[in-house]
Amino acid sequence: MTPRRLVVSLLGSAPFARAYTLTALTAAFSSFVIERMMSPVSLATIIGVLAVIGVAVLTVRRDELSLLRFAPTSLLGFLLLALLSVLWSADRGGTLAGWFTLLGYAVIAITIGHVRDTLQTVRAIGDTLRWLLTLSLALEIVFGILLDTPFRLLGIEGTLAVGGPIQGIFGTRNMLGFIAVIALITFVVEWRTRSIGRVAGVLSVALGGSLALFSASPTVVVLATGVGVATVALMIVRHTPAHLRSAVQAALGALVVVGLVVAFALRHQIIRVLDAGSDFSTRADLWNMMLDFIAQRPITGYGWFGPWPRGEYPFTYINFLLSDHHQSALNAYFDTLLQLGWAGLALFVVLGSVALVRSWLVASVRRSVVYAWAPLVLITLGVESMFESFALTGTGWLLLVLCALRAGQTRSWRESIDAAHTDAIPTLGPEGGGPDRGPLPGATGS
Repeated sequence: MTPRRLVVSLLGSAPFARAYTLTALTAAFSSFVIERMMSPVSLATIIGVLAVIGVAVLTVRRDELSLLRFAPTSLLGFLLLALLSVLWSADRGGTLAGWFTLLGYAVIAITIGHVRDTLQTVRAIGDTLRWLLTLSLALEIVFGILLDTPFRLLGIEGTLAVGGPIQGIFGTRNMLGFIAVIALITFVVEWRTRSIGRVAGVLSVALGGSLALFSASPTVVVLATGVGVATVALMIVRHTPAHLRSAVQAALGALVVVGLVVAFALRHQIIRVLDAGSDFSTRADLWNMMLDFIAQRPITGYGWFGPWPRGEYPFTYINFLLSDHHQSALNAYFDTLLQLGWAGLALFVVLGSVALVRSWLVASVRRSVVYAWAPLVLITLGVESMFESFALTGTGWLLLVLCALRAGQTRSWRESIDAAHTDAIPTLGPEGGGPDRGPLPGATGS
């Protein structure tokens, strides 16, 4: 076998797909550690190399891919708008760098979505988060109890002995809380699908739950409440007879709207209960200040950068006026509005909402609980986006693209077009329809 055929065979193999997925997920979830222990350039290089390898894998598997179902249209539109923002950005080099980072994570997510099916993806994320959360807990025990001293390099304050807040290897307590909630969703799905044993399931859930608790992040309570309500609602829909399901979906949608209105009306009381007054006050001041700058460029924004760069207008000026050092808008929707204007915000909302509707409809009719993972993660991202900009960078962006791709693969207008060319009739009946179309031939390994 020639070297070229050997490389092609390797890139197209199931073991390589599994190894690539685990490596890419570990790099994405460990981005803060890589950046602190090495450098931002090292992190960018790792993500860039993984993206290039992903392109190579997709090229080798090109005969197995469908162009129509390759990626969501809204995702491509968002990436295109972010690239076009170079034309009106004050720092074109910074915008290009931010765009390449956005593209790199998107390519990795698209590659994973095409070479692994839903269950394989959930298992890979579960394995990755078990190790990283265990490492976080171990470091917090070492520096918070055994040594009782901060570990400044990773931002670990060593406060575990007094009940937190802790941040593990993820940089901030809010990021740890977000990751812990994603982990809990993943661990429970793994447990319910019997991908892991009872003991491993109990220990995994205990690990995620304890780190979420010790993070002392106010957003964890909101996320847990949102995910809990969504889980109950999804259970109700899944156990509803098919002829009543539409009515139940409509009723639940109305309840969500009423709940949001009530939550907004009681926001001050909720903030007091969560003891998050100072956090919310900081965010409110930031958002009010941003509105003045958004009004200057409401349609196009100031150009895509991702995390706020130092020395660039209006980011540095906003921090100067607030006497603070924010690295984001602490809200993905406001961040998108500031950087890409109303056009970018519309594409971002369409990307997330269409993916949520598709994945929710799939989870409500298919028997396997694994299909509940995508809508619950999307709900977590949507709620977290009201308090942080995680969904626009790094791990959060990767999860958003991955869930949107998975939702588009299982329920999309593209599926009907593909069926017309292959003489297959796509079905999503109450008993689950056809099998998951996530894995490609040759990618059925564990």
